[in-house]
Amino acid sequence: MNSNDDASFSSFRSPLLMNGDDTAILIIDAQEKLMPLIQNHNEIQTNIIKLLRAAKALGVTTAATEQYPRGLGTTVEPIRNELEPSEFFPIAEKTMFSCRECDGLLTKLSKSGIQNLLLCGIETHICIAQSAMDLMSLGFRTFICADAVGSRNTLDHQLGINRMESNGAVITTTEAAIFEMCVDSKNQAFKTISKLVQS
Repeated sequence: MNSNDDASFSSFRSPLLMNGDDTAILIIDAQEKLMPLIQNHNEIQTNIIKLLRAAKALGVTTAATEQYPRGLGTTVEPIRNELEPSEFFPIAEKTMFSCRECDGLLTKLSKSGIQNLLLCGIETHICIAQSAMDLMSLGFRTFICADAVGSRNTLDHQLGINRMESNGAVITTTEAAIFEMCVDSKNQAFKTISKLVQS
């Protein structure tokens, strides 16, 4: 943009940033038999709930998957209770570690104008990493909420984060993602958002 352009700088927003209307939060496999085994699982669960509450306040699309729920149980109740009924429900079931198996969900997201996917859930080095690689290859700009994903082991978690970042995923945090989607302190949801990140 140069000085001769009519548009003001304030009207420009980088395509590298998430917006409320082109982003969906995808919760991957936050299930009953898996979550208690994950390091820092209480913090991860708390951060996923913050993301879901922020999404509700901002009108951001949310969706979720479950890995073989017959064996691993359903999404943990505190998270399940925050999921808003929508066209993306029921929760998409899969047996593949990657979410690419969830054709119906991904097609709906794409057709609804979703370009960015913010991933959270478990495990970082397996279902999150494989999903991220596939989603990027499918054309989604993929963000990883580093404090809302986890693995059973520290090394697996860190190497999973490193691998995704080196292949083009954007690494962020719960608080950064929430304020990024909020965009402006004039947003009517800002007070709700501020209370969420302080809790």
